[in-house]
Amino acid sequence: MSIATYDRLKDFVPEVEWPLIAEDIEAIEALKAQHDAVILAHNYMTPDVFHGVADIVGDSLALAREAQHVEAGTIVLAGVHFMAETAKLLNPEKRVLLPDLRSGCSLAESITAEDVRGLRREHPGVPVVTYVNTSAAVKAESDITCTSGNAVKIIESLGTDEVIMIPDEYLAQNIAKRTGVKVITHPGRCEVHERFTPKDIDDIRDGHPGVVVLAHPECPPEVVEAADYAGSTADMQRFVAEQKPKRVALITECSMSDNVSAGHPDIDFVRPCNLCPHMKRNTLGAIRAALELGQHEITVDPALAAPARAAIERMLEVR
Repeated sequence: MSIATYDRLKDFVPEVEWPLIAEDIEAIEALKAQHDAVILAHNYMTPDVFHGVADIVGDSLALAREAQHVEAGTIVLAGVHFMAETAKLLNPEKRVLLPDLRSGCSLAESITAEDVRGLRREHPGVPVVTYVNTSAAVKAESDITCTSGNAVKIIESLGTDEVIMIPDEYLAQNIAKRTGVKVITHPGRCEVHERFTPKDIDDIRDGHPGVVVLAHPECPPEVVEAADYAGSTADMQRFVAEQKPKRVALITECSMSDNVSAGHPDIDFVRPCNLCPHMKRNTLGAIRAALELGQHEITVDPALAAPARAAIERMLEVR
């Protein structure tokens, strides 16, 4: 295994542990070449995946955009199920693999296609904006999708004074404050971000004077209000790179701080830690097995694929 690969990981992997993961990394690189595969990894992956084997990294919006331009025949999605479905919808002719089928999402599980149809009946004529953290079946019932990084743009692009925004009620409430548009919500929440409280931020400020606090908009509104800045994981990365705070706390999933800090050794990262159990199923071993065995291949019901793809493509057309 190359010295360059270890250099990317040396801040996270003690030298004595390197032999334990080097074999998997070397095998994954060989398997990618053998199977014409690329690995798309979300910002919440652990550093051994994010810095060790990923070809394309980013938030859900970046991965959705990049998935459209992948030339390889196989995509391994190191993330959760809805992300793999999105990659498949945008690349119907490619093989998309998810390392662990248990990699779900509390938001995706909080809403069904019938729930969307019920909201439409209650609010006829109101457009449905659906967070990408949903199943293909829910996307197929929607007008357009959004991510935390482009939700404001998506809602404003509709030119309406009222929208249904599903399923994350906290994201919807936080976005509503920024748009002036009336937002009809659904009681879905991210199991990672809903656990953060204003007291957590107070404690961080008390223990780390001068810290700049960045919160994900899936956090409760009172947490976002207590932060210095709110934005998607890509927005957080951009803020750190451009503003270069001396000390920063990212109020989001644990591994985000590890991955961003690698590029900013001069910044002190305070690390509040709420783990996503689903993201953490994407281990090197699981990725290696996915490539060795061709598992677990993602398929989408053809009856759902066209309308779900249309909702995603409408989002990607908004710049």
